[in-house]
Amino acid sequence: MSGNVSIGLAENLVLSIQRTRTAAISLAKLTNATKNEALEAIAIALEQNSETILAANQKDVIAANAAQLPKALIARLKLDAHKIKSMIAGVRDVMRLADPIGDRQIHRELDAGLVLERLSCPLGVIGVIFEARPDAVTQIAALGIKSGNGVILKGGSEAVHSCEAISSVMHNALEKLYSETQGVSPDVVQLLTTRAETLAILKMDKLIDLIIPRGSNQFVRYIQDHTNIPVLGHADGVCHLYVDAAADVTKAVAIAVDSKTQYPAACNAIETLLVNSRIAPEFLPLALVALQERGVKLLGCDRTQKIIDIHPATESDWSTEYCDLILSIKIIDSLAETIAHITTYGSKHTEAIVTEDQAIADIFTSDIDAAGVFHNCSTRFADGFRYGFGAEVGISTNKMPPRGPVGLEGLVTYKYRLVGDGHIVADYTGTNAKSFTHRDL
Repeated sequence: MSGNVSIGLAENLVLSIQRTRTAAISLAKLTNATKNEALEAIAIALEQNSETILAANQKDVIAANAAQLPKALIARLKLDAHKIKSMIAGVRDVMRLADPIGDRQIHRELDAGLVLERLSCPLGVIGVIFEARPDAVTQIAALGIKSGNGVILKGGSEAVHSCEAISSVMHNALEKLYSETQGVSPDVVQLLTTRAETLAILKMDKLIDLIIPRGSNQFVRYIQDHTNIPVLGHADGVCHLYVDAAADVTKAVAIAVDSKTQYPAACNAIETLLVNSRIAPEFLPLALVALQERGVKLLGCDRTQKIIDIHPATESDWSTEYCDLILSIKIIDSLAETIAHITTYGSKHTEAIVTEDQAIADIFTSDIDAAGVFHNCSTRFADGFRYGFGAEVGISTNKMPPRGPVGLEGLVTYKYRLVGDGHIVADYTGTNAKSFTHRDL
C-alpha cells in the first residue's frame, strides 16, 4: 500500500467515522431484542437479494481470473448459494447468542454505601480490513451490532462489487427499520472502498479502537507495522497434523484429507504432515492415494521419499503457508521432535495430533503453544461458527486474549462503576482509618 491521502478525503472520512462512533454510542444502550430485530431484518434482506449479491460476486470472480490472481484468493472470493445460506445462518446464529453487554462481572461492597461493579461494555468502533472474503461483511456486521460496536469495513479491491452489494443490502434493511423504529442506526456499519481510505483510517487512533486485518501474511504485517491502533489477528497460518505411532490409521487418513482438502485456502488447513517413523510405512501409502485422489501435490523429506514417490521438500517448505492443494510431509522419530518442529515452524494457529495414546495426546496438547490444540479431529474445526460463536471477526494467534476464533467476547471490554455517598479516601487512611468491608453482594 502506498500513496497520499488528500486533505478533503481525510476530513470527509473523519466526519463519516464520527457518525459511526455516535451511532455506536446509541447502539450500546439498545436492548437485545432491538438488536436482534435489526439482525433479522438483515437476514431477510440477504435472502431476498441473494441473486443480486451473486451477480455482483460473479463480476469480481471474472475480473480476478482475468487478472490471474492466486487460486487461493479466488477461492476465498467466490460466493455460491451455499455460502449465501451460511452467511444468513451466521447472522441468525448471532441473534441466538446471549447479549454480551451490561453483564455484571463484579458486584462488591467496599464499605457501607460504597458499591463497586464491573460491567461489560463495547469496545467502540472496530475497523476490519480484509482481502477477498466478501462473506466476512455479514459476519462482522452481525457481531458488531450484537456487541454494540460500530464497524468500519474495508474489503479488497478484488471484492469491491461483492462487498458493495452486500453492504447496500444491509444498509437498506437497517435504514428501513430505523425509519420505523428508531432502533439500530444504519450508520453503525460503514463500508470503505479505496486504498486511500485504508491508509487514512490506520492513522485514526482517536476514533477507531481496534483494527482487525484478515488476509495474507504480507497484508497483515503491513497493517501491524503502519498503525498505532491495537491490532487483533494473525499473519501466518502454518498448521500441522502429527500422526503418532499409536494412531488409528483409518482415522489418520480421513483427518489428514479433511484438514488439507476440505478448504485448502483457509488459514486452518494443514500445510505440513508430521508422521512418526514407526507408523510411516503403513500410513503413508494410504495417505498418498487418498490425498492424490483429491489433487494434492505432495512434497516430502528424504525419508518420506523412500516410502512413497513424491517430490522433495526444501527447508523453506516447513515454514510455507500454501493456501493451496500442496502438502509437505516429514518423518520424525518422537513426540519431542514433533513438538520441536512445530515450535520452530508453526504460527501458533492450530495444531493437531492423531493418536490412541491418551498420555501422548495430553503431552501434545499441553506442550504445544497454539491458539488451538486438537486431538483426533480435523484442524478445519478451528472456526468461530463451528465453535458455536455464531460467527467470527477473525482468528487471533496473540498470547493475550482474545485468542483463536474471535466472536462476541473478543469485541467486549469492561468498565468499573463505583457509586458512593460522599465517600473520600482520606477517611480510610491515618490512625483512625475506617476499614473496607469488601463484601460481595
